[in-house]
This record gives sequence, C-alpha cells and structure tokens, in this order.
Amino acid sequence: MKKILKISALTAAVTMASLASATAETLRVGTEGAYAPFNYVSENGAIEGFDVDIGNAICDVMKVECTWSVHDWGGIIPALNANKFDFMVASMAITPTRQKAVNFTDPYYFNAMRFVKLKEVDLDDAKPETLKGLTIGAQQGAVSAKVLDDWFPDSDIKLFPKLGEALMDLESGRIDLVLASQFAIGDWMKNGVDCCEFVGESFLMDGTVGAGIAFRKADTDLQARVNDALRTIIDNGTYEEIRKSYFDFDVMSKPDYVSELFNK
Repeated sequence: MKKILKISALTAAVTMASLASATAETLRVGTEGAYAPFNYVSENGAIEGFDVDIGNAICDVMKVECTWSVHDWGGIIPALNANKFDFMVASMAITPTRQKAVNFTDPYYFNAMRFVKLKEVDLDDAKPETLKGLTIGAQQGAVSAKVLDDWFPDSDIKLFPKLGEALMDLESGRIDLVLASQFAIGDWMKNGVDCCEFVGESFLMDGTVGAGIAFRKADTDLQARVNDALRTIIDNGTYEEIRKSYFDFDVMSKPDYVSELFNK
C-alpha cells in the first residue's frame, strides 16, 4: 500500500511539474535581424546581438519564456500592431511620430547617428552645405532617412531596404556617404573594411529620446512589466555586463540634437 502511495505521489509531482511547464508564460519578441551588432541572424541561423541579449535578460527577470522572430524593418511596426509578436526589441529610436503608433519603455541606449564616407571624398565635416551634390545612402524607414529628407535637400538621397545594402554600395563606390547608427557603422568597419571613415560629429534627431522597446498601445500592463525588468537589469549590473561584451564606451551618453549641431 505504501509503495502504491509513493508511486501515486511521484506521479502527481511529475504531473504538476508538467502542468507548470505547460502553463508557463511565453512571450513573442520581434526584431529586424539585419542590424549588427544589435540584432542579426548568425551563420547557424540563430538570432543574436545586443538587442537579443538585453531582451533575454529582461525575460529572465520576468521569469517568462521568450521566442524571437525577424521582420523587415519597413513593416515592423505594422507587424507588431497586427499581433505578429508581443513586443519589439530592435534598436528603434523613440520619436514623436512612432509614439503615435506604439508605446515605448525608457531608453535602453542612445542610438546616435553619424556619417561615414569614402576616404577619397574630400570632406572635413558633414553639414548640409558641405554635402551638397553628393550621394548619401540610408536605410528606408530609419530615422536617418528623415534626417536626410529634412536637412539635406541639396544632396542626392538613396534609400535601401537594409543598412547592409547601403554599406555595400558605399564600399563599392556607388555612393559617397551613408548616414546610420554610429554603432552599426563602427561594427561594420571593424570587420576589415578599409574604404571608409567617419566624418562629422554624432547626433540625435530632434525629439528622439533614445532607443526603446516597443508595444501595442493597448498593452500597457506588459509595457510596465518590461520597463520594470529593464530597470532591474540596469540596477543589478546585468546591463553593464552585456554592454561591455559589445562596446568599449558608454552607450547611455546623450549627444547633441541635429538642430544644435547644424545651428538651425
């Protein structure tokens, strides 16, 4: 009889553990997967990068299982709002326009922009008057594309679906400059690229308050939970450990806004 009771107790324990596993909360996280070192798909098909490590650390604090998926940048906000995933960790700059469509956490880094040019292009700075007539590339739908549209009307602007395509055209000499995240460009140049160099200062677009994690407007409870977890990983040192594995400088320092830099 005792043996039967022991077996029954063991069976019940296994059943309860299985039910707990089956009912564990799973959240779906979206990213672009084409923006190294922040988010990219590795050679073995894994989704990796700074954004992914930050997202996974947040999921650990929340004690939830998170699954990742990649989406084209141009349609990533519509994909979020169409319930393709639950929240987005994709280095998205928080702007007034985007805040009309989605909600954000506090910034988890400041995604400053900077120009990179072909070395043979003779430039000492990167202001609208000095880039007149030159061809500048940017990623379609990115904040950098709006900066070029608003501030560089006398330059030839060429937009690309992915940042990597713009950088390939720059390296091959088909365009003169690219405007993008200084971190993404720096990571690209570290991989043996010898064609190009930074020019001008780094800056933020007016109204941009850093890169944030995005949510559907209705999901305020989830937004608050993730924001709390973000603060936790910053306070307990996990954020700093992740940052050091990617960057040897402070990614939370805030540069000038574009209007301050260009003296509007």
